[in-house]
Amino acid sequence: MGKRRPVVGIIGNISILNDDYPVHAGGLSNSSAVADVAGCMPLLIPTDPRFVSVPELLDVCDGFLLTGGRPNVHPAEYGEEATDAHGSFDRARDAITLPLVRACVERGQPFLGICRGFQEVNVALGGTLYPEIRDLPGRMNHRMPPDGTIDEKFALRHRVHFAKDGVFHHLMDAAEVMTNTLHGQGIKDTGGRIVVDGWADDGTPEALYVQDAPGFTLSVQWHPEWHAASDPVSRPLFEAFGKATAAWVGGRA
Repeated sequence: MGKRRPVVGIIGNISILNDDYPVHAGGLSNSSAVADVAGCMPLLIPTDPRFVSVPELLDVCDGFLLTGGRPNVHPAEYGEEATDAHGSFDRARDAITLPLVRACVERGQPFLGICRGFQEVNVALGGTLYPEIRDLPGRMNHRMPPDGTIDEKFALRHRVHFAKDGVFHHLMDAAEVMTNTLHGQGIKDTGGRIVVDGWADDGTPEALYVQDAPGFTLSVQWHPEWHAASDPVSRPLFEAFGKATAAWVGGRA
């Protein structure tokens, strides 16, 4: 029997199959990035407190992939009223992921945040979000293009500039990179201990980590899971996440 791979819990999103059948779903690209690049076993989580609890997830999984998702974090989680501009919500996911982030930060258990996951990390530590980035003066439209093939929708569309000699600068061995962009909301006020380490040309926060956290907390606003094995920006991010998850397993043992 081969060596046990570290288990990465992939945050599942509620979805509808064939227009009428509710499911928890996860993109194949997430599973591929976790298995093929991070070297871990992907495990899809039905992200709803009716089915799972944070203590159970912390015990079963070694690390977590906080995925993107169409519903947004409910603004009540950062003390604001919901409006039409905030879009749709998934309160069940909020109920799991926000306390999960806080527990992982405290324990040093690794997670990688992507898009909505990036925003969840900020909100979990007391930050706030803009409901619609493209409505702000001087900002570009970061949303997914409405037309085109899936590859065209995930195409590289803007630069991200990293803080000089910062965590992401060293990880990528580059001061700036090109990324895709498929989000409507974005960070407004940073939460306590949140360090923004990368920005788009228009000043939108794109990369962060948690100051003085004992474990891996890197999170990005773009979608690095898309073609992660071949993308020069995505690959080092998932490789570093995989190494951190393996180190957590070693510490547990």
